Amino acid sequence: MLLNKQIKKYREKLGMSQDKLAEMLYVTRQSVSKWESGDVVPDLEKIIKMSKIFNVSLDNLILGVDDQKKSVDTDEFVLNPKTNLYVRRYGKMNFWDFLAKYWWIVFPTLIIIVLFL
Repeated sequence: MLLNKQIKKYREKLGMSQDKLAEMLYVTRQSVSKWESGDVVPDLEKIIKMSKIFNVSLDNLILGVDDQKKSVDTDEFVLNPKTNLYVRRYGKMNFWDFLAKYWWIVFPTLIIIVLFL
C-alpha cells in the first residue's frame, strides 16, 4: 500500500518524529510505527488530520498523485481513481486503442470483406 510510504515521507519531510506525530493525533507512537510499516491502516479521521498536519491533499497523501502529475499531459490523459493509473480521455483514440476496444467488430468485418472479394 502506498499510504504507509506517504505517511513516512511527509513526516520526515517536516522533520517530525513518530512521537510528535502520535502526540498530535492522540495515538501512541506504536500506532504510527504500525501505520508506517503497513501492518495497520489508520482510520479515516486520522488520515484527514494527517493531511492537515502535513498540509497536503487527501489525494496526495493516499494515492501519491502529486508525483505523477508533473510528467503527464492532462489534456490527453485523466487519472482513473480505481486503478491509480492515467488513461486516455474519451474521444482521443489512436488505431491501437480502437483495435483493443473494438476488436470484435474489426475481425468479422475483415472476414466479410475477404469472402466477398
